[in-house]
Amino acid sequence: MAKKTFILCLFITLKFVLQYLVISPEYELHRDEFIHIDQGKHLAWGYLSVPPFTSWTAYLILLFGNSVFWVKFFPALFGILTLIIVWKAIEDLGGNLFALILGATAVTFSVILRMNMLYQPNSADILFWTLLYYSLLKYINSEDNKWLYVMGLALGFAFLNKYNIMFLVLGLLPALALSDQRKIFKNKHLYFSAGLALLVVSPNIIWQYQHHYPVIHHMKLLTKTQLVNVNRLDFIKEQFLFFIGSLFIILAAFLSFFKYEPFRKYLVFFWSFVFTLSIFIYLRAKGYYAIGLYPIFLAFGSVYLERILTARLLWIRYVALLIILLLFIPLLQIGFPVKSPADIANNPEKFKALGLLRWEDGKDHQLPQDYADMQGWKELAEKVDADYEKIEDKRHTLVLCDNYGQAGAINFYSKFKNIRAVTMNADYIDWIPLDEEIKNVILVQNADDDDKERKKEQPLFRKVAMTGKIENQYARERGTIIYILLDAKVSINKILKGDILENRWD
Repeated sequence: MAKKTFILCLFITLKFVLQYLVISPEYELHRDEFIHIDQGKHLAWGYLSVPPFTSWTAYLILLFGNSVFWVKFFPALFGILTLIIVWKAIEDLGGNLFALILGATAVTFSVILRMNMLYQPNSADILFWTLLYYSLLKYINSEDNKWLYVMGLALGFAFLNKYNIMFLVLGLLPALALSDQRKIFKNKHLYFSAGLALLVVSPNIIWQYQHHYPVIHHMKLLTKTQLVNVNRLDFIKEQFLFFIGSLFIILAAFLSFFKYEPFRKYLVFFWSFVFTLSIFIYLRAKGYYAIGLYPIFLAFGSVYLERILTARLLWIRYVALLIILLLFIPLLQIGFPVKSPADIANNPEKFKALGLLRWEDGKDHQLPQDYADMQGWKELAEKVDADYEKIEDKRHTLVLCDNYGQAGAINFYSKFKNIRAVTMNADYIDWIPLDEEIKNVILVQNADDDDKERKKEQPLFRKVAMTGKIENQYARERGTIIYILLDAKVSINKILKGDILENRWD
């Protein structure tokens, strides 16, 4: 085995192992992971929340046994593929061993490790952005039209994973027009590749049309409830923090386009970055939306630094690697759930100083919100199971939850594989089994619900009783209440169909 291949295999192994080590065993899956797993049970060309790509890997997770190992496997795999593409880009740019090690180290010990920690569309998003940029790099080097088609496929699948790939396109098109690469617009294969991308995404576009374009409603809601609160200055600050250990590599990449003659033909990448980032800033995007921009620049910067750090400056090469590792250590301590909830609660100083204990409600809590979203789910599933086990008519029993985290967690952790937990929001609203009569309901309600005696449901069922609540002190869902509603007096299906149940129970 060649030395370079051996080192790449070491990085792949390290990357894979790290993805499982950066989460302490005291933590469960994150609330956002559950909905994506359940999408694998309801394959479609689109969903209210996301395009369909994540549901395909979720289907594989279900086939492989639906274990935590496989849930974590796919984001780890996408991170490894991103690493490999950066490695190949460095080779194509003429980089040797130091550049390869520097780039691989920068990818491994960065915010990408954090993004690859959770089963969400973000990991594949970063991968597809990197692949699209790499395909453009290959086309510029070779003018081989096959790379335009690879770009088309990357764009198509990126769109089926997360719609924000269009921001890259909006930044790349003017960058191409202003650069020496504008001749690409005279190449008919560019338009054929665009047609290929359109063909790939067309099933999702048709689905959006058939469902009255929920993506537009989702974007309006996102803009109204979340993006409006994004501070543009905070967005810019986050860009420096994401790759803080390898920031010098990215800056070197930007410099290389102007100072290093062989890289001047790649100036389109710099302007693409500028335009896309400007769009994000203008639209008040969340900081992590832009992470996919950076991996390709780690390749450019690594090669450039290898060129300028000549024999008399070899010691700086070791310093560069050491900087990445040393600056990652504090990020690891506070940016990853490596400490138990009790350890964080007993030693909150660093987290509080950085504002990490402040949740969406504007108050400080014992854990960062993301970590609290990884607590209490097993307890919830066990208590729902205890109620479900006592019900004889399980076929006509529905578990109705207040939010998608509760529903997905019950479906994942329950020992009953045929349990049906749903909610009247997110994608679950389309998965309520109205084809079978519903006679019993296990109701899961947030702690802040104002009808704890369930007076609104008393007329609908012959028995209504509270059976338990989440008691995990570290869980964001702490206090969530579980009720059992037995032997319906009326048609619950009709109530659900008419959205009356939503109004009463929400």
